[in-house]
Amino acid sequence: MSERLTAGEICTREVAIAYRHTDLVTAARLMREHHVGALVVVDDTQGLRTVAGVLTDRDIVISVVAPELAPDSLTVGEVMTAKPVTAAEDASLIDVLRSMRAHGVRRIPVVTAQQVLIGLVALDDILEVLAQEMGMLAATIGRGMQRERDQRN
Repeated sequence: MSERLTAGEICTREVAIAYRHTDLVTAARLMREHHVGALVVVDDTQGLRTVAGVLTDRDIVISVVAPELAPDSLTVGEVMTAKPVTAAEDASLIDVLRSMRAHGVRRIPVVTAQQVLIGLVALDDILEVLAQEMGMLAATIGRGMQRERDQRN
């Protein structure tokens, strides 16, 4: 890993996807099958998957279940968040966190300069990285204390 963590380094590369025309029940089944709370909605553009939107379990609850709409009559494209916030592959961890906070989202698709999907950064991924960093800080403190003890003896 480099000194400056990037979205491309911490993102999950295996992303559960759906298409605009996917029916909502199938999308919910995909979420269950992949154990995820969101699907990245993609368009196939010349054989490449470009990000068209994001569908979250919360979108389904707020837009479909709460108003008592029939999920089997809707498509992903009708419920998804279109034009979602994305992060460039080389965006820093701090930039990703700022985007999440500014837009009130917990997941951000990671894309190339041509908007091709390469991964997804979730708040959970960032927490895992930060936990590792905190572990290294704690180990450094512990090592410093041990070094002082060794010097006194």
